[in-house]
Amino acid sequence: MSVNASASQLTNDPSPRAPAAVRMRPSIATIQPYKPGKPAGAATGKRIAALASNEMPFAPSPAVREAIAQAAAGLNRYPDPHATALRERIATANGVDVDRVAVGAGSMILLQQAVLSTTGEGDELLYAWPSFEGYPLLASLAGARAVGVPLIDARHDLPAMADAISDRTRCILVCNPNNPTGTLLGRDEIAAFLARVPSDRLVILDEAYREFVDEPGYRDALTLLDEFPNVAVTRTFSKAYGLAGLRIGYCIAAPDVIATIRRSHIPFNVTALAQAGAMAALDGAGELHERLAELSAGRRRLAAHARALGYPVVDGYGNFVWLALGERAPQISALLEAEGVISRALPPFGTRISVGTPEDVDHAMQALEQVASAAEPAG
Repeated sequence: MSVNASASQLTNDPSPRAPAAVRMRPSIATIQPYKPGKPAGAATGKRIAALASNEMPFAPSPAVREAIAQAAAGLNRYPDPHATALRERIATANGVDVDRVAVGAGSMILLQQAVLSTTGEGDELLYAWPSFEGYPLLASLAGARAVGVPLIDARHDLPAMADAISDRTRCILVCNPNNPTGTLLGRDEIAAFLARVPSDRLVILDEAYREFVDEPGYRDALTLLDEFPNVAVTRTFSKAYGLAGLRIGYCIAAPDVIATIRRSHIPFNVTALAQAGAMAALDGAGELHERLAELSAGRRRLAAHARALGYPVVDGYGNFVWLALGERAPQISALLEAEGVISRALPPFGTRISVGTPEDVDHAMQALEQVASAAEPAG
């Protein structure tokens, strides 16, 4: 029998195979995979508004698309493993030295690198809850204990979080504005919290939605880095910049923190297309501000309409509106989906509706009216 024939027979052998007995880490079995929002095809309405994933509803600008197309001509070559030009551009835009910048395949990857660099088996990862759904996953991957401190009035309870710091706490995550509630922490209250955190614990301020904050005079976490060298700030190009499909984000921190995070960096994980697209996106500040203003107007319009209908709306920032529906979140989200609006139910807390195009906002407002007549919202 020839070698090829034997391979064919093995491939087509219908006999049952015993399950693999590969030894896994015990903590892996406890991991709950991240559940993304439903895609547009999941809706049953005539017109579909996919408002579950906080995506930018507008396509990238022609300049961004052109930069990506030009980068595509060199896909036979590896990308710059250090993203040197992009890191320099990010440093300039944020007024920091380049050795304070790390780039990764989305801010989630940078969060993972930071957590794995500081937190291991038996340690604790501390964060507010509800917050970004990826945080418990990060704890599980590190084999750490997840410590979620309940929000108060949809906001971080920073005094309670400080009280929850133990000898096993190694890393603290603060999402600001918070996803999914949209609430915003001020610089002074963050500084008061940081003053209570031991200096050998890493605090990561996750600012994925920073660009959507339109509060006059607001000062973000970058102004805290010199005073608190154990702080890192992560941001993303997925939200405001509309590059979710490219997967790219960045972290700004003290040089030694950045050096530590970069030790766990997987080589070439930021593609040449992502680097080119992010560079071009940073150059399009004027267009970005116009889009952000349009989305902020849509958020206010959607929130005001929902509140007038009796929904429990939380005042917040970000590119979404939070309805504090509690256990009724799945029911309301299902009714909205029947009207062609895909939202994100997060029981037992509430439902999040992303802000889309003006037409999407109109559609969501109409759907909320229909749902309000079918089921009286919790208030």
